[in-house]
Order: sequence, then C-alpha cells, then structure tokens
Amino acid sequence: MLQLIIATVLFMVMMFGIGFILNMLLKTTWFPIYLFIVALIVLGIWAPWDSNATATIENFAHYTIVDYVPVIGALFGAYVSGWAIRALRKGGYKMF
Repeated sequence: MLQLIIATVLFMVMMFGIGFILNMLLKTTWFPIYLFIVALIVLGIWAPWDSNATATIENFAHYTIVDYVPVIGALFGAYVSGWAIRALRKGGYKMF
C-alpha cells in the first residue's frame, strides 16, 4: 500500500514538472494532457494487447487497481500543470 501511494505521488509530480516545462516551452496550456492521453494511455493499451483473446474484456482483465491509481495520479498532475500555467498567465507573468 505504501508503494502505491509513493508511486502515485511520484507520477503526479513527474507529470506536473514535465507538463509545466512543456507548457513554458511550447506556449500551450493543455498540451501535456493531450500528450498523456494520446501517447501513454494508447501505448499502455496497445503494447500488452493480446490478439488471441476472444473478448476485449480479457485484455483489460490483467490490469488491477494498482495499475490504474498511478495513471490517474499522473493525469491529475498533467491537469494541475495546465491549471498552474493558466493561473500564472492570468496573473500577468509573460514568460509563461
């Protein structure tokens, strides 16, 4: 349980940091969330996909709550990075 909490916080902080830097460099607000959805989730579903499975639910049956919680934490970190950049821009900071 402790490892799950640490992994979730770690992924959240990493996605916040990466998203914040990407937002500053690319001058976009919600790019990290789009990148997260397109790249990480699609690759996370496509990579372990078993074409021999008879039903789609069989492909998702090997994921557990331990797999989903860090992903949700990382998505939350990407959202908070976009929110932080937007708040800084509204506050008058031109470098963001």
